[in-house]
Amino acid sequence: MRALRLPSWKSEPELVEVDEPTPGPGQVVVKIGAAGACHSDLHLMHDFEAGAVPWNPPFTLGHENAGWVHAVGDGVTGLTVGQPVAVYGPWGCGTCARCRVGVDPYCENIAEAPVPGGGGGLGLDGGMAEYMLVPQARQVVPLPDGLDPVLAAPLTDAGLTPYHAIRRSWPKLGPTSTAVVIGVGGLGHVGVQILKATTSARVIAVDTREEALKLGEECGADLTMLSGEGTAEEIRRATGGRGADVVLDFVGADPTLALGVAAARTVGDLTIVGIGGGTLPVSFFSVPYEVSIQTTYWGSRPELIEVLELGARGLVKPKATTFGLDEAVVAYRKMADGTLEGRAVVVP
Repeated sequence: MRALRLPSWKSEPELVEVDEPTPGPGQVVVKIGAAGACHSDLHLMHDFEAGAVPWNPPFTLGHENAGWVHAVGDGVTGLTVGQPVAVYGPWGCGTCARCRVGVDPYCENIAEAPVPGGGGGLGLDGGMAEYMLVPQARQVVPLPDGLDPVLAAPLTDAGLTPYHAIRRSWPKLGPTSTAVVIGVGGLGHVGVQILKATTSARVIAVDTREEALKLGEECGADLTMLSGEGTAEEIRRATGGRGADVVLDFVGADPTLALGVAAARTVGDLTIVGIGGGTLPVSFFSVPYEVSIQTTYWGSRPELIEVLELGARGLVKPKATTFGLDEAVVAYRKMADGTLEGRAVVVP
């Protein structure tokens, strides 16, 4: 079968022929219907080097995956051949306290994981191929009725990651609250939809690009702002001087982190989702009182089930452009040069 593989760090992916996988005990082979291309894949190609993470190339790319059960190994129950499914992307040990409740990204026994701190498309073979081997059947999640794999695939990361970040702040997102989304890109535009679907807060979308703000409006943002020197003051004026109860930074660069702190309300949340490499000095007087600052990584398996349900009901729908497997490299190039709006989805 054909697969798009990363041969080494700091290299371009290559479309090559590889053997079709067969499942061992407890394993599942998924026929891929769609695989999302993620901005973090660009970091794998261009920025990472040996020692950066506990795994190395070569491997097949694609950590946002959905399709149909193709074959199951001995001992697998609850899944049938032909059943539409999504693949939960982070693969932990399956036995520690975190993994037992489905929070594999925070696995506390990563030495026993299929690949420490990674998963399919992140150290092991992912879904940019015709078939994908999932080493633990528990990582295969049935799709709700009416949800096509092409829409489901990006929800496994581009939907799950903002959903987890937003869900943890639900108590602060009532009718009188304001949420600010910084960066209306592949994750941020889904974050706007999730805020509108699951909370009653007013949503302000902030970006440096007019086209991104237009996308934010299409996704339901109540107010959009072009990012600049006066954006924090503009947010405070729009909130009666109080600031934002929840700020979600989908960029994570120095300027956006500084904006998040400047725009946050006392007792608010600043959640850093983007991995833009920025840093944020924190001292007693550098942030508003009782502002909680946290990073998040991906989300839990139970949360993925909730996200897929939102997708099936049409409440969350990533804006996506589809590419064939032989066009996947083009998708990554568009992502790198900023000409891709929303998400790229590769359909083998």
